[in-house]
Amino acid sequence: MSKTEKQPASQVIRLDKWLWAARFYKTRSLCKDAIDGGKVSYNGSKGKASRSVEVGATLTLKLGYDEKTIIVKALSEQRRGAPEAQLLYEETAESIEKREKKALQHKTLGGRIMSDHKPNKKERRDIKQLKTDIFGL
Repeated sequence: MSKTEKQPASQVIRLDKWLWAARFYKTRSLCKDAIDGGKVSYNGSKGKASRSVEVGATLTLKLGYDEKTIIVKALSEQRRGAPEAQLLYEETAESIEKREKKALQHKTLGGRIMSDHKPNKKERRDIKQLKTDIFGL
């Protein structure tokens, strides 16, 4: 097979390599760290970096404060430009609606992010330091 020929659709691609090619992360090591850290789920179960990606699979990605649910539409091993990478997946309508709702809440709170937990010791120190810097307390 020459370099100009495309590989068959039944090619096997690792999850970390597909996430890198789809431009969700800048490097494969960041992909692997996110997968190992539980930020990526594959068809509802915890993902593994070496898992084979299949067309039609559902991935849930936690990217910062956002959470995206996508469906794999195509496979690629090569990282290309963003317009081509966006052809590899499709975000679900529920995911888009959920992210827009969260963005609106964030905007109405004036950029403050409400936490779902009590601040830990380090976060309390950071809050105290911020108050000292701003208000001189």
